[in-house]
Amino acid sequence: MSITVTFVEAGGKAVETTAESGENLLRVGQAAGLPLEGTCEGQMACSTCHVIVAADWFDRLLPASEEEEDMLDFAAGARRTSRLSCQIELTAEMDGLTVTIPASSADARRM
Repeated sequence: MSITVTFVEAGGKAVETTAESGENLLRVGQAAGLPLEGTCEGQMACSTCHVIVAADWFDRLLPASEEEEDMLDFAAGARRTSRLSCQIELTAEMDGLTVTIPASSADARRM
């Protein structure tokens, strides 16, 4: 079953993507060409995949681990609903998930 995920870029442009259950949100965003660097490749050693989860979705996700919360302390523009996209494994229940990519995001792979 395909899952629809919408990424909202800093300028407000919405990019709708599709994914399969079990895929990682970071990889889905990268495959769509979005500026999610993921320097540490999902090892929670950076915050370059930081996204802001839509408020109506935030409490439906599994809670962030203590390690993820610690890393989010380093994320520019972090908010209450911030998460590391590398730590979100998509499930069928997440169909319709919306996340915003902060304005401070920059993907060095694209420079």
